[in-house]
Amino acid sequence: MLNWSFKGSAKPATVNSALLPALIPPSPIVPPEKTKIALALGGGAARGWAHIGVLRALDEEGIEVGMIAGTSIGALVGGCYLAGKLDELENFARSLTMRRIASLLDLTIGGGGLLGGMRLTKRMQEHLEGLNIEDLPKPFVAVASELNSGHEVWIDGGNLVTALRASYALPGIFEPVHCNNRTLVDGALVNPVPVSVCRAYEQPLVMAVNLHYDLFGRSAVVKHKASAVSAPAESLPRPSRIGMTAVMVQAFNIIQDRISRARLAGDPPDLALHPRVNHIGLSEFHRAGEAIDRGYEETKAKIGELRRMQVGFSRQF
Repeated sequence: MLNWSFKGSAKPATVNSALLPALIPPSPIVPPEKTKIALALGGGAARGWAHIGVLRALDEEGIEVGMIAGTSIGALVGGCYLAGKLDELENFARSLTMRRIASLLDLTIGGGGLLGGMRLTKRMQEHLEGLNIEDLPKPFVAVASELNSGHEVWIDGGNLVTALRASYALPGIFEPVHCNNRTLVDGALVNPVPVSVCRAYEQPLVMAVNLHYDLFGRSAVVKHKASAVSAPAESLPRPSRIGMTAVMVQAFNIIQDRISRARLAGDPPDLALHPRVNHIGLSEFHRAGEAIDRGYEETKAKIGELRRMQVGFSRQF
């Protein structure tokens, strides 16, 4: 029979507790997973090409996008990005000239807008035909406005091309899109920078791209006395005449700027990008290179701040 007792002064071996940390291999340090960002891409017509530069910079820095909500051209760029067609869209944008833009516009008479938009639709269908929003790898929402009721419409399913067309159907320019018994027009009329959409989808870290920030500055109230309309004196410069198109464009600029400020004040993003694109007109689509560069530069300048926010949100959630 084996004797398990200790004899004499023999004692069981003990381990110095001070040596334990050295004997136990350290656990590998696993850095916290960085929070994906939700993008709210605002409207802005030709200025919206800046969104391409924003997305290029994020991809270059390895920052993952978890969701995109887009209004107007923000929806167009965001939808093409999630569909894996950003290269094709950028090539198309950079190839635009004044003459080529004119060739894509189909003038209509008696419709709901000056342009039918079918030529542009055919170009989109070449790359996005048969693709539904549900097929995209990340959640996507295109914001539109219902013409008859004024409701804000969030399109989060169904045909991608139809959703994009509805979101950028600028009243008076493009014909409205009739879809499921609703008449839809540009979403910038109700939500130019759709941060609220990302919040509703419970996204923890929301970055907005606002293309109207530097157009007018803060609003002001000006007291003014009206006088009888008369020809200006010879010593005073005559006011330049403003064409109908210029009036419509400037009015839409004011609408988007004021609505954006009101909506973002009530529901601010965690980080806002303001590409300096006020020198690019709403209809100057041929200046895509400038807009893309401004979006890229603005994003690169905010990368450090974005990374710090990602780490902070990862620790919280």
